[in-house]
Parts: sequence; C-alpha cells; structure tokens
Amino acid sequence: MTPAETRPRVEGDREQEILDATLELLGEVGYDRLTMDAVATRAKASKATLYRRWGGGKVALVIDALKAAKQQPDLPDTGSLREDLRAAFCGMGGLTDDEAVSHFTSILTAISVDPEFATAFRRDVLEAKIAGSRTIWERARARGELRDDVDLELMEPALAGIVMHRVFLLGRAPDADTITRVIDQIILPAATRRP
Repeated sequence: MTPAETRPRVEGDREQEILDATLELLGEVGYDRLTMDAVATRAKASKATLYRRWGGGKVALVIDALKAAKQQPDLPDTGSLREDLRAAFCGMGGLTDDEAVSHFTSILTAISVDPEFATAFRRDVLEAKIAGSRTIWERARARGELRDDVDLELMEPALAGIVMHRVFLLGRAPDADTITRVIDQIILPAATRRP
C-alpha cells in the first residue's frame, strides 16, 4: 500500500465539518477572498487533506459545500401553480430562506467573473433548481392552467428574477407576502388562462 492509500478518507461528519466551515467563511468573506488555507484553519484540517478530497481546489470545495448546504426539499405538488410556486419559493431553500439567499449573495460576483466557477455552479447547483421549477410549470401546463403561447424559458425564471432584483438593487429582503404578491399580480396574469 502506498501512503496515500493508508490515509483516512475525508467523509461523513468530518467532511460535513469542512463543508460547514467553507459556508461560514463564504458568508463572512465571499467567494473571491475565500482560500483553502482559511478553510483548513477554520475546520482544523490540513490543506493537504482538503486538496486530497477536493482536487479541484476552491471551486470543487465551494460547489460541494453549496450542494450540501440544504438538500433539495421535496417538490411541491399541490394541484395548483399558485400554491406550488408559493411552496417552492417561500419554503426551505427558497427566496425567503436567509441562508440560501446569503450563500447566493456570497457567490454572485464569482458567477460573473470566474468562468470555471460559473460553469460548475450552473451545472452542479443551479441545474437541479431549474429542473424542479420546470417540473412545476410542466405540471401546470398538463393541468391546463397555462396559456398555450407561454414560453416557459422566459416564464420559469421570472419570479426569482423579480424578487432577486428587489434584493440586490433595492435592498429589500424577500418575504412570503412579497413573493405571493409577485405571483398573484405578475406571474399568474402573464401565464395562466383567463377564466
């Protein structure tokens, strides 16, 4: 056996401690200033341990931390587009979840300036959220709630886009009431059939 084969693997509780330390630092300093050294110090681990487990460096470590932060909750299926959107966007991991919004805030700059990180984030983190949103909209279409001409590529991200615009440009934290008003006053009138 080589020395590398006899070293214990980073997994289980120890892995989660490192991922938690990564998220703490991400919230404190943002992606740009987060370093493997700082994570190793915070997690009381060696930098070599981090690189053995996350050979892709900071990108791989932060992506794994974001994926582990909140497991994707069960996709709502209430039988109504309105209630499915409310459940998805006002629940855990949604737009009213301070921790989820904080994590997104911490990586926003990196998404626009670091192509490697942006690609990994879109593929490994965002893709699952988009798939969930797509399912909500496809169920609504199957139930006959949507107008035939609704372009789901444009409509799916509209709710998040409006709410995040309010967060980042206007400094207004999202709450369930605001999200519900956006759903009722903008999303549903634009997407659903008139009675």
